[in-house]
Amino acid sequence: MIAAVAVGGVSCGREDAETPALRGSADTMKIAYGDHPDNYGILHAPEGEGSHPVVVMVHGGGWLEDHDLGYFEPLAASLAESGVAVWNIEYRRVAGDGGWPATLADADDATESVATVVQQAAGGRLDLGRVHLAGHSAGGHLAAWIAGRHTLGPGAPGAQPRVRPRSATIMAGVFDLALAVRRGHDEFVGGLLGGAPSEQPARYAVGSPIKHLPVGIPVVAVHGTADSVVDPVQSRSYVRAAQEAGDPARLAMLEGAGHADFGDIDSTAWATARAIILEHVTGAHAHR
Repeated sequence: MIAAVAVGGVSCGREDAETPALRGSADTMKIAYGDHPDNYGILHAPEGEGSHPVVVMVHGGGWLEDHDLGYFEPLAASLAESGVAVWNIEYRRVAGDGGWPATLADADDATESVATVVQQAAGGRLDLGRVHLAGHSAGGHLAAWIAGRHTLGPGAPGAQPRVRPRSATIMAGVFDLALAVRRGHDEFVGGLLGGAPSEQPARYAVGSPIKHLPVGIPVVAVHGTADSVVDPVQSRSYVRAAQEAGDPARLAMLEGAGHADFGDIDSTAWATARAIILEHVTGAHAHR
């Protein structure tokens, strides 16, 4: 099951997407990237002149409407304290106006907006050659999918992207949607894709990051051994397949860590993931 993560934080819900700033900070901005109320994100832009690397953060919660980007806000702020711009994105979700293909299309559009409305709001201070991804649970699925969307054929959501991330850090993510169904404890995948694998095989193929290898960038799958929500086999299988395809993927298994630990700013799980994200940011180079 890719369950909801109940973690405290700032809940932004459906408040006016035109709001220019939150909490009185000129460098924390709510920005609309589309016309739907859920087409927005919160940008944490470090003070000072650019160019700042950008981390696109994708929250989890089973792709469900009941759960928004609020629990990722403390995590986003903690990354911004290290001089990284963070784009914490919202998207249409299941039981709202999301599902296939809207949820995936929004993940793509939100990422592409780094080069347009987000860059404009940041005053041109973002380094578009140093965009990185981080996601948790269902958001880990979407972040991994964003990392591989350039491999998709014409007509698929996300095909032919302009913004090409340099790395991805996936926390307790779902890489193989059909596997999640076969393991027998994920009722949310069918809601995202509109049916079982036998009913929607093409959607499962497009939506599963493990089907889009190689992606050509470093991907680190971080997973807790005590995760009873998303089976750690998801991360193990993806990293093995990615390495076999020639990608520089690696696995970081955290002994005793549970699923929700990655949403807790005071946890060892988040500290580990944060360090990996920053390692990617400082070690990656711009596209040539």
